[in-house]
Amino acid sequence: MKKIEIKNLTKIFGKNTKEGLKRLKKGQTKEEIFKETGMTVGVNQVDLDINEGELFVIMGLSGSGKSTLIRMLNRLIEPTSGDILIDGVHITNLNKAELRDVRRQKIAMVFQSFALFPHMTIAENTAYGLEVQGIPEEDRLRKAKEALELVNLAGYEDQYPSQLSGGMQQRVGLARALAADTDIILMDEAFSALDPLIRKEMQDELEKLQAKMGKTIVFITHDLNEALKLGDHIALMRDGKIVQVGTPEEILMNPANTFVERFVEDVDVSKILSAENIMIQPETIDVRRHGPRVALERMKQAGISSIYVVNEKNELQGIVTADEAAQGIKDHVIDIRSIMETDVPRVDEDCPLTEIIEKIYDIKVPIAVTDQKVLKGIIIRGTVLAALSKEEVSYA
Repeated sequence: MKKIEIKNLTKIFGKNTKEGLKRLKKGQTKEEIFKETGMTVGVNQVDLDINEGELFVIMGLSGSGKSTLIRMLNRLIEPTSGDILIDGVHITNLNKAELRDVRRQKIAMVFQSFALFPHMTIAENTAYGLEVQGIPEEDRLRKAKEALELVNLAGYEDQYPSQLSGGMQQRVGLARALAADTDIILMDEAFSALDPLIRKEMQDELEKLQAKMGKTIVFITHDLNEALKLGDHIALMRDGKIVQVGTPEEILMNPANTFVERFVEDVDVSKILSAENIMIQPETIDVRRHGPRVALERMKQAGISSIYVVNEKNELQGIVTADEAAQGIKDHVIDIRSIMETDVPRVDEDCPLTEIIEKIYDIKVPIAVTDQKVLKGIIIRGTVLAALSKEEVSYA
């Protein structure tokens, strides 16, 4: 379900924005408009849909327009043209009072600078958005305490920002957004000011929180590895335009143009991809109905040397190799269970490629990918090599 819809959204900084819009529609570039008029195109006719409950990353280099775009979502920056819909409501048409209600009830924001009030305690900082909403003190402090517990800052309620490290201060900023209990959280370069170790901890923390709370999060970053780690979908921006939108795997494996290709060329995909990203559809036989002859015939047709055995619920039971099936036929075996191997190499769907690489070269059969015993796919050496080389491989 679409939570945020962005339609032909444009922001031009300058005095004669109508003229700038005309030039954009005629196909002039950002550079040409700046050179000829002095106006700056921040965001250029962007169309984007963000689904409810997803962590959507908007990334790009400095000056790409990503921060301008996110600030238009709550109208901290007013659009020059275009539409923004939240839950189907055109927020670009709201008056000041209506917009305040949307900001209080629908959208919270976490900034790169921690934006904490130095004279307020951590609890008071966390509860500030609730105070603005007119929530009674007892209720807002209770919600603030719950939010601080979520970000592992229980016990710090009475301290002041100056007593906390940078990473802890950013946790307070995140807790303040969570305490507001809005549907949408906007995060503008929220972890960029943190050192690498603390930054990774915050990324992990955000993933855990998102898994628990299922908010719609729009996350701005210039760091591709951060985008690939966090994003359900990623929009890559350049010169105010969206140049590609896709899942992390789509961005890595199918870059839309040479710009995106250069952007992702140095990424270590083994740290990004998981079993789910590289598994292929397995050939299977039914433990109740199929014996060695069917197993061997299926393997011949598919050009493979082993086949997986499943039950009526598609739960993995074992594996049979071509040699075992052929021997079973000679021995007049009927029940496939008497010849199948039950000690099958397997991984979960979220197993990282780095771990799969370690396993794949020590085994002679494909790795089964399972979810609560259900066989979801298999991984063979070819898919691992293809992923590492960022190439697609076709299988018969």
